[in-house]
Amino acid sequence: MKMKKIISAITLAALILTTVLTGCAAKGETVQAPSETSNEKIKIGIIQPVEHPSLNQIRESIILGLEEQGLKDKVEITYKDAQGDPSNINTIISQFVGEKMDVIVPIATSTAQSAAAATSDIPIVFAAVSYPVEAGLVKDLNKPERNITGVSDAIDIKQIFDLAFELTPEIKTFGFIYNSGEVNSAAAIEQAKSYLEEKGIEYVETTITNSSELQQAAQSLAGKVDAIFTPTDNTVASAMPVLSAEAINAGIPVYTGADSMVADGGYATVGVDYTVLGKQVADMVKRIIDGQEISEIPVETLKEYKKIMNITTAKSLGAEITDKMFENFETVE
Repeated sequence: MKMKKIISAITLAALILTTVLTGCAAKGETVQAPSETSNEKIKIGIIQPVEHPSLNQIRESIILGLEEQGLKDKVEITYKDAQGDPSNINTIISQFVGEKMDVIVPIATSTAQSAAAATSDIPIVFAAVSYPVEAGLVKDLNKPERNITGVSDAIDIKQIFDLAFELTPEIKTFGFIYNSGEVNSAAAIEQAKSYLEEKGIEYVETTITNSSELQQAAQSLAGKVDAIFTPTDNTVASAMPVLSAEAINAGIPVYTGADSMVADGGYATVGVDYTVLGKQVADMVKRIIDGQEISEIPVETLKEYKKIMNITTAKSLGAEITDKMFENFETVE
């Protein structure tokens, strides 16, 4: 009888231990790197809302960064593009959760919000969420309290407008073009309004809900504004050449929040280097794979900004190109 009790006690203890360990794993806050002898790879799901140069640059830099971290043969990366359809985002995230990804990497605010709503277990490392607190992803940037952290691409509004008035000091009225449904864009525009109000500069805003409305929005500003500002807005960025063409036709410089938007025809920016951002995200993913808790990985901001000018656009607008510009700017054509 005593022997049976001992066996029962051991069995019960084993059951409790198994339950505790399973519970810990379910939290999903850490992911263990595979052993050298294991053929099992860590599954990473990357999603972006739409294809355009900025987001593509981030994704490519994340993948390259993971390779540079020595993880090329240890991870299995699944990439999905929502093709500009919000319903596709939820479907893809659900697939990632169902496939039990070890880490989910959503690029941009909308995908990060969907991922956060879909799982409290799988570690999430977002990329290019400009305002994570306003987006409801974290309450404290320094101490993520859930299963999510990442790298913000918040732009320095003051630096961009200081640059605009340096290059085009005659500006009396600014035009804003953005998708008001994008949290990051709306927050950036509010900062821009505050800046211009302090300077006594007028502004006119026009909003869009999809990229097909961009041409008409740009045309509506012609003759009303002296320059246009658009933040790191995914909807605008996906059709940036359309805005650029209309603005050049109207003789209006476009100041943007990202380098890729300047490469697509914008005039200039003090903007985000998305290659750097992608590498920062890859570093975070590596830290999670190595076992670090999400709560120990604060949300980061971009470590490097740069002045960028599109020389072809500048010439089209009749700007005088000087040697000093080439010294102070990274130029694209």
